[in-house]
Amino acid sequence: MESKSRFIIWIFALLFLIAFGTLGYMVIEKWNAFDAFYMTVITISTVGFMELHSLSVAGRVFTTVLILSGVGTAFYILTSIVRVTLEGEFGTFGRHRMESRINKLDQHFIVCGYGRVGEAIASTLKLQKANFVVIDHSLNSYTRAVQQDCLTIMDDATNHDVLKRAGILKAKSLITAFGDDAYNTYAVLTAREINPRLIIIGRAGNDEAAKRLKQAGATHIILPEVIGGLQMARLALRPTAVQFIETVLSGKEGEYLVEEIYVGEGSSLTGNNIKDIEDRFPGVHILAVREKGGNLHISPGLTTKIEAGESLTAFGAMEQLQAVEGCCSFSRDNSKNVTPDL
Repeated sequence: MESKSRFIIWIFALLFLIAFGTLGYMVIEKWNAFDAFYMTVITISTVGFMELHSLSVAGRVFTTVLILSGVGTAFYILTSIVRVTLEGEFGTFGRHRMESRINKLDQHFIVCGYGRVGEAIASTLKLQKANFVVIDHSLNSYTRAVQQDCLTIMDDATNHDVLKRAGILKAKSLITAFGDDAYNTYAVLTAREINPRLIIIGRAGNDEAAKRLKQAGATHIILPEVIGGLQMARLALRPTAVQFIETVLSGKEGEYLVEEIYVGEGSSLTGNNIKDIEDRFPGVHILAVREKGGNLHISPGLTTKIEAGESLTAFGAMEQLQAVEGCCSFSRDNSKNVTPDL
């Protein structure tokens, strides 16, 4: 909007400059309007073919004033108009290219809000090489996200059409990270209405907001301040254990990770027990199994059999975990995602 206003001002300034020169030659030299207009244009554009008619002393003085005041002004106005026009064209091209990339995403994440929490979420997703889209209605947040190479939509995250543009029907999960609890709740409500099977993670500022998010349809609810306090207490009590878990979960070391692996239909892991899987992939340890209904079994027995539709929480080297994932057929239908009761 600001560029558009400047563009209009520059156009009027250029027209005023031409009108001033034309009127000056008409009054001083008594020329007709077209000759006066033509003389003004060739003067301020520095083309200067030749004088149409002999100039009087007053006419030469006026021409000198027009050159000194008008040439620089006209050059600045014209280059500014060209720059704004090019910026508009390339900006439009960039947005179209970004929307095209977003349309190609599948099983990606949608991050609603790019404040401090949203930026931290995006950094973690980048570290894990996960595809994601940021939605934020703030120009500052949008600009910062684009500068940090995030696929971004500057619009209202509570709008049905905007969420569909972000690929909510194909997304793996949606995260609301705004600092406004009411806005987060409305975003969750809209997302749940569009995609009943989507995994939704909502940010809450207090217990009351957490209840509203649960009622709106959030799968998981995070209270950053509460989690921050718990983490600080854990670090004080068990610093080594907490640092180990943080390192493994974040994947910062790049060698050992904890991954959740969905066992889809047709997976070669179906029917195998925990011992079979760990023998087949040395170095991989199954820490937990989530059943189809959402029940989580921590430290399952070696004889526990794995069925299609369940998911494994596994610890091991990156290469081995990728090998395990390669044996699973991941469903692209969000209806296959497990949405456990809270």
